Amino acid sequence: MDSVDKIKKYFLIDTGLIAVLGVVMVYSSSYIYSKEMFGTSTHFFFKQLIFLSIGCAAAFIVSKTKMTFWYKNIYKLNIVAIILLLLTISPLGIVVKGSQRWLTFGTMSMQPGEIIKYTVALSAVLYFNSFEIYSKREKWLYALNFFVPLAILISQPDFGTFTITIILIAFACFVSDFSRKIFYSFFGVGIVGLAALLVAAPYRVKRLLVFLDPWKDPQNSGFQIIQSYLALANGHIWGQGIGNSNEKLFYLPEAYNDFILSVLGEELGFIGIAAIVVLFLIFTFLGFKLALYARSNINKQIIAILVFAISFQAILNMGVILGLLPTKGLNLPFVSSGGSSLISNLVAIGIIMSCVREKSQIDEGEVAFDFNHRNMEYTR
Repeated sequence: MDSVDKIKKYFLIDTGLIAVLGVVMVYSSSYIYSKEMFGTSTHFFFKQLIFLSIGCAAAFIVSKTKMTFWYKNIYKLNIVAIILLLLTISPLGIVVKGSQRWLTFGTMSMQPGEIIKYTVALSAVLYFNSFEIYSKREKWLYALNFFVPLAILISQPDFGTFTITIILIAFACFVSDFSRKIFYSFFGVGIVGLAALLVAAPYRVKRLLVFLDPWKDPQNSGFQIIQSYLALANGHIWGQGIGNSNEKLFYLPEAYNDFILSVLGEELGFIGIAAIVVLFLIFTFLGFKLALYARSNINKQIIAILVFAISFQAILNMGVILGLLPTKGLNLPFVSSGGSSLISNLVAIGIIMSCVREKSQIDEGEVAFDFNHRNMEYTR
């Protein structure tokens, strides 16, 4: 087994360990709430198992596709994701905690924002790698792949996904051959713009102030983070044991979703938190190592941005749980309950595997973009 096969193997094992730990923690953090609300303690557990099975099947199928499929169709897939995002402001959309970011189809629901992050990220990789050969009209036309979903996200509002999507676009630009002078100029403008959007909404300013001192409003806006602190404090070094969290007993909101790491910390202690951090560090390290083994420059960038997208969201979630970042509705990849996120993340793993298994030797300059026919083709 050569080195790249070993890295792939360990990367998939690491991802699997995180996902399995996620299923265990979803059950542990939700079984009491599930029993109270649905009459069965396994409601969220079986949903997570089903989502994991669907995601693994989708990842396997995607890993067998050729990268030319994504090169030719990513803009089209992004348009589909944008349409789904638009539907959230239609009668199919539902409002949850003041944000209209969910779609419902009978008993099924989905969050298009989890999909749009990846379709925009992949579109950005292609956009910046072909920027120099676009006509002026095409530059503006293809830029709509970013402007439209960002506008919808901020109007929902979903500031967390909006911010992550902008950062992914910036990352795609940074790892490409795009002009550094223009990049840094846009980066500066983007920072100022994000700061303006942050202070423009009073509730975002309130969240920031609460982050600095949650005890100023312990019964309302500071409640979640204080309960998270209590959960982590109760966990000590070794934890209270699986299933023995007190905070999940209707004290900690979103115990099986955004704040599942708090429950993990209470039940598995510092050792459990350290273990999940190490697993994500290994995921990031091996993911970027795989990027180095990709045969073409553009495949390296695709792997890098997908690994970065998952790792960055994990860092943000951990930062919120530990009180290092303002509270925001961001889940922990592969661990938190939710089908849209889990399936999207696993499909991203499938794309990474597809990039790595590309066997034909393709060097930089050998990927040609045939925009006259709106396709991307490998040429010799």
